[in-house]
Amino acid sequence: MTPELMIKACSFYTGHLVKTHFCTWRDIARTNENVALAEKMNRAVTCYNFRLQKSVFHHWRSYMEDQKEKLKNTLLRIQQIIYCHKLSIILTKWRNRARLKSKKKEDELILKHELQLKKWKNRLILKRATAEESNFPEQSSSEGSLVDETLKCDISLLPERAILQIFFYLSLKDVIICGQVNHAWMLMTQLNSLWNAIDFSTVKNVIPDKYILSTLQRWRLNVLRLNFHGCLLRPKTFRSVSHCRNLQELNVSDCPTFTDESMRHISEGCPGVLYLNLSNTTITNRTMRLLPRHFHNLQNLSLAYCRGFTDKGLQYLNLGNGCHKLIYLDLSGCTQISVQGFRYIANSCTGITHLTINDMPTLTDNCVKALVEKCSRITSLVFTGAPHISDRTFKALSTCKLRKIRFEGNKRVTDASFKYIDKNYPNLSHIYMADCKGITDSSLRSLSPLRQLTVLNLANCVRIGDMGLRQFLDGPASIRIRELNLSNCVRLSDVSVMKLSERCPNLNYLSLRNCDHLTAQGIGYIVNIFSLVSIDLSGTDISNEGLNVLSKHKKLKELSVSECYGITDVGIQITDSAMEMLSAKCHYLHILDISGCVLLTDQILEDLQIGCKQLRILKMQYCTNISKKAAQRMSSKVQQQEYNSNDPPRWFGYDREGDPLTELDNVTPSKGASELTVEKSTYSSEEQAA
Repeated sequence: MTPELMIKACSFYTGHLVKTHFCTWRDIARTNENVALAEKMNRAVTCYNFRLQKSVFHHWRSYMEDQKEKLKNTLLRIQQIIYCHKLSIILTKWRNRARLKSKKKEDELILKHELQLKKWKNRLILKRATAEESNFPEQSSSEGSLVDETLKCDISLLPERAILQIFFYLSLKDVIICGQVNHAWMLMTQLNSLWNAIDFSTVKNVIPDKYILSTLQRWRLNVLRLNFHGCLLRPKTFRSVSHCRNLQELNVSDCPTFTDESMRHISEGCPGVLYLNLSNTTITNRTMRLLPRHFHNLQNLSLAYCRGFTDKGLQYLNLGNGCHKLIYLDLSGCTQISVQGFRYIANSCTGITHLTINDMPTLTDNCVKALVEKCSRITSLVFTGAPHISDRTFKALSTCKLRKIRFEGNKRVTDASFKYIDKNYPNLSHIYMADCKGITDSSLRSLSPLRQLTVLNLANCVRIGDMGLRQFLDGPASIRIRELNLSNCVRLSDVSVMKLSERCPNLNYLSLRNCDHLTAQGIGYIVNIFSLVSIDLSGTDISNEGLNVLSKHKKLKELSVSECYGITDVGIQITDSAMEMLSAKCHYLHILDISGCVLLTDQILEDLQIGCKQLRILKMQYCTNISKKAAQRMSSKVQQQEYNSNDPPRWFGYDREGDPLTELDNVTPSKGASELTVEKSTYSSEEQAA
């Protein structure tokens, strides 16, 4: 073996030995690292679990503390409710006892007054009897002493509330006259509560300005409401209103002498005005500048037919605190307002809920769109005399929560406006769409899902027929409908009336004026509408037989059968052969319109006096066979009566004898105009409630 091989052998052996020991060391080192890593992981898991438990426990503890706090607050609230309930019961019992005691005291005073009045009447009768028996001097002298002791009937002994209730029914002129009777009556007319509201419109051109000035000066702290409607007063008189610091309502409509200077004095002295009516006055932009600066709580504003202000004046409404509390606005007849003016209104009066714009031929869809962009709280809307309003307006109003809408005499509103009405306006309760020629049966079908609808006026919508009304009544809207006006809907027949009797259990007011296809069979269905209290059958073919059937209705209070020349005396008299007809069974009839019934005679008035003792209003226009003398006798039995014996107008279609006319000139236009007037008068009270 050579030395070189020996060196190689040693080197190989040494390297192999080193490699073997290094691998062994490496394996041992790796084993120790795994063990240490496993221990670290175990410690990390343990620490994580501990922290997690700690966090969960912390959240649980917070939750429990919150629950304990809520429980504690709930118990305190329950204790407060129980305590308040006990107090409410105690106060209710105390109030009932106080009311009972007060009522008992008032009853005693009233009874005392009645006894005094009875004694006074008895003494008066005795005095008359004494005068008649003056031939017996002894008896006369003995009774004369009793007459001298007669007690006077003094209404001042009545409770103050009863006195106020009596004088509240009198006008200002009558109150002034009563104050001149004697000293006691003068004191009664000077009760503070009686002068909270003063209406000078009833005494305009009767009492001088000097009296008005003294009245306002004396009751300046009591006056809450002032009405100067139509008064022609001096500017000094209007300036005296500024002394009424507590004034809340002011009406100066139709006052030609009311100017911006008058408004300046009032605005400086009466900052608490809530209701302000400036209709048809000569105010300008100066007054518009004063409104937002002084009337910070103004809620009701009427600028109807005020054409002295411009769009610039409407921009002033946003000055100072602005008119942000305004909820009612009337801009009728203000034709000078442009689209920009409506934008100014929207910027300053965002809280408007009731908007009235009548007689506005310049009103367009763009005006309404500009207004409702920021006035989304509008719930009541009136547009009459606005012919340029179209379906686009309804689309713009979809952002508002409308409950009452009124359109009249519009030809551009079509069925498209009602297509999605149940989705856009689910809370609609009043709909007035009179004389809108574009409405057809399709619109009625769209209205049927409205569950809140109570009043529907479709007068002069001549394209509506039985099919549309049937589809409307099949929906939930028929359940709550209370007032329905279908005047001049000439396509309706007995089928519609039959459906009304089946689907309208709460219907109170119904107008079928000039529905020519209505027959006696349809009248029979009307009797089945048990809730009905008022019906208008004017211009229909109702006859004596139909009136005979209608008299079976027990709750009917108002009946209009004008222009029904098929009705004669036989239909309304009381005879043995008739079934006690109208006057025999309709004992609660309050209003009766028989205008145009030319075949009726004086006998009908005697029949009405016997059977309809609660009759209050009687209309007898164009009744040629009723004499003036009989009408004068009847006027003392009713509160209001309209009578003339003129020949009926030609558009009635018959002469003074009841015979049909052979040739009629201009029948339709005149008839339509009259029908519209009657429709307005019939539903005037319901429109004011809306």
